[in-house]
Amino acid sequence: MADDDPASRLVLVTGLERLGADVSACADGGSALAVAGATAFDLLLLDVHMPDLGACALLTALRGDPKAASRHAPAVATSAELPAHERRRLLALGFADTLAKPCDLAALGRLLAFFTASAPLLDDATALAASGDAATLEALRRLLGEELHGLLRDLDHGAGQPEEWIDRLHRLRASCGFCGASALADQAARLLARLRSGRTPAPGECAAFRGTLTGTLAALGHATPD
Repeated sequence: MADDDPASRLVLVTGLERLGADVSACADGGSALAVAGATAFDLLLLDVHMPDLGACALLTALRGDPKAASRHAPAVATSAELPAHERRRLLALGFADTLAKPCDLAALGRLLAFFTASAPLLDDATALAASGDAATLEALRRLLGEELHGLLRDLDHGAGQPEEWIDRLHRLRASCGFCGASALADQAARLLARLRSGRTPAPGECAAFRGTLTGTLAALGHATPD
């Protein structure tokens, strides 16, 4: 969490810790960039108007660094002023959501519940129950890894029409179910619901999906491109 205002920083840190989060607080964007570059976080809360490096420049720098540990972590922009046009601008820049300050504990709780998925990347017990035995599970997870590499490539190149992605996400959910990839199945379900309703996923939703996808590949023992 990065915020140059001491009062806001205190309120956010206190609230997040009351909700059970382990928080790293930074007083400026420069230190936040360094910390997020070295540590993989589940969620980034970044103040829009920090004097040295605001949330937008910070996120751009982080996403552009292939070695940054939190390169693909979902980011939430925080600000005392969030009119509709500003919120749209921030979402278009790749933020997963926005948070108006001051905020109450309930608002922080909703953010944590949405972005810090309780579902594991790989649930071995569920996968063994679905696949029947360890040898079958190993083969299924090998196939899932190949599928995820293809999805990642096409996602990064913007390939495919909405109808194609509806079909691919539907099949991905089934594959994840057999392999115990619970967190990715949840993310795929969110994108699938959005596409089926005729809406375009927000950049932040795509970033969250990509982050879970690469995390699942890592859990499967597959290397991912920078």
